[in-house]
Amino acid sequence: MSDQSPIDQIAERVERLLLRHEELNRTNALLYEEIESLKQERDSLKSRLSAARARVDALLSRLPEAGSPPLNPQRGSQ
Repeated sequence: MSDQSPIDQIAERVERLLLRHEELNRTNALLYEEIESLKQERDSLKSRLSAARARVDALLSRLPEAGSPPLNPQRGSQ
């Protein structure tokens, strides 16, 4: 098997676990940064969607009602 003593084997495994722990902590930090970035993008998109809806609603309110005669701005000026 191995020439290492059980203590050396345990120490080696602990070192590997510590390295893996550091790696996972770095990955976790990067994922949290990505989450924050995505939250900001989502909030920006929600804001843009809200503004677009407001513009569409404003345009719809300017349309004539169904069954009403169409507005003709040319008629009144003659």
